[in-house]
Amino acid sequence: MRVGFLGLGAMGAYMARNLHKAGLLTAVWNRTRPKASDLATELGCAAPATPAELARDTDVIVLCVSADADLLAVIDALKPGLRTGQLVIDCSTVGADTARTVAKHLAGAGVEFLDCPVSGGVEGAREATLAIMCGGSAASFTRAQPVLAAMGRTVSHFGPVGAGPK
Repeated sequence: MRVGFLGLGAMGAYMARNLHKAGLLTAVWNRTRPKASDLATELGCAAPATPAELARDTDVIVLCVSADADLLAVIDALKPGLRTGQLVIDCSTVGADTARTVAKHLAGAGVEFLDCPVSGGVEGAREATLAIMCGGSAASFTRAQPVLAAMGRTVSHFGPVGAGPK
């Protein structure tokens, strides 16, 4: 399983490092390019110039961005590189309507989506002890287990996209 991570803020960089420790991380991307380049050098992974390039070389894409508008913008940037059968896991805290919109948008391209807000703060991200509350299909949730387990201690499936606590 080749995993790409987008959004290397206070929590995202630690989450990406934990995916690397689990042997899953292939590539990282951030709006601030030097942040991605520095982490990629540290971890020995790729730092593609665009989200679409990251999508082309991964099976699973994890996002952790700041707000609804950021998520929508990153999804649009990913779209040219997405292909049928990929899985997008969003660990941002966004509105349920935004999560459902993204899921519907990606489903049209044959891409699975899990809405997975996290709790536990920077310490939880660093220690891989996050609580991860997932919304999406049971099949996607099962498929995502190695990725989610690398980032969190308590991983729960709440139902369809948008069902998790916000």
